[in-house]
Amino acid sequence: MKCGIFNVALSGKLTRKLVENLGAGRHGDGNGLYLVVDPSGARRWIVRVVVKGQKNRLGAPLRTDFGLGGADVVTLNQARERALEYRRMAKQGLNPRFNAKREIPTFEEIAQQVHIDRMPTWKNAKHGQQWINTLRDYAFPKIGRMPVDSIGQPEVLMCLSPIWTEKHETARRLSQRIKTVLDVARSRGFRSGENPVTGIKDANVLPKVKSKPKHHKAMAWQDVPAFYSELKTRNAMAAKALMFTCLTGSRTGEVLGMKWDEVDLENRLWTCPAERMKGGDGHRVPLTDAMLEIIGPLEAMRSEYVFEGQKRHRPLSNMSMLMLLRRMKVEGVTVHGFRSTFRDWAAEEAHAPREVAEMSLAHKVGSDVERAYARTDLLERRRELMRLWSRFVAGSSGEVFDFEK
Repeated sequence: MKCGIFNVALSGKLTRKLVENLGAGRHGDGNGLYLVVDPSGARRWIVRVVVKGQKNRLGAPLRTDFGLGGADVVTLNQARERALEYRRMAKQGLNPRFNAKREIPTFEEIAQQVHIDRMPTWKNAKHGQQWINTLRDYAFPKIGRMPVDSIGQPEVLMCLSPIWTEKHETARRLSQRIKTVLDVARSRGFRSGENPVTGIKDANVLPKVKSKPKHHKAMAWQDVPAFYSELKTRNAMAAKALMFTCLTGSRTGEVLGMKWDEVDLENRLWTCPAERMKGGDGHRVPLTDAMLEIIGPLEAMRSEYVFEGQKRHRPLSNMSMLMLLRRMKVEGVTVHGFRSTFRDWAAEEAHAPREVAEMSLAHKVGSDVERAYARTDLLERRRELMRLWSRFVAGSSGEVFDFEK
């Protein structure tokens, strides 16, 4: 009889393919085992058992659901085996909540679950993938298979020390992500005591590294009119996008992701939504005559994107403008560097107030308290600054571009 129960327990209605592809809902495998798929796509196992001889508060048989772990780290066969263990205890009158052998998950299992749980909170899919990739490359090979309760300072240092000075920014992010995983493990009862990442930081175990900011190479503002004049002779979409980028001082992703439904031609305004902005806040860009000369003719293409790439209704490649610079043999300059070029011109030539120039670049100005009271984005003052910049770039030589005059 026991053999029969065991055989039934290790078979059921679900298959590995179904586990991976079933939609939201509760899907039964049989013998009390269920796969629960959340609307977010997260998948987890539960088993429902009736504890022999025990009653609930209403006097009915004690029926309880127990979680068996996420389907991304617990396979179908493992779930069936754990469900079998819980059912055997229940048949003996033992409540699995108090009698089941508790398995401590590995660091990688917890990390993968944290990644899934936080998917809705990532700024974008790329950011979420970077989060788990850092752990995959530098933590999983060394501590991924270790039970999460056995990881202390020596194990964390195994991950951080080799890259602490050579790749300091990566190591700093790695330490933050390891700390998050261990904090979650503690909150779920799999660990106790101080987080080893905190202990390492407080004890100054690792050497101090002075990180030098990496500035994007920029063109001198005096050279921009001649460069822009050469750009105007080119008909490629990448040239038009680069011209627009120079004039607006926007980031590459903001320009290439620009859609027509963000553009208000009547009010001469482009509103870049918060999800595409580095700072997470929407940004209004006043459109000048020179900017409208670039994008106006493109509207006839009836594409979803203003700067359409080779595929219909798809934007240009992120590398398109940089590769154009290389074809033009413009050395030592990056696309992002044109933001610095504009900022230098605004200070040295236009004498623009700091807050106007910084807001034109979608930078946050002042402390949190100051920003709480300063609700305006200085649109009209920025409109005048961008008008002067466009006229300078377009080659109005000999004109004085002093913002304060």
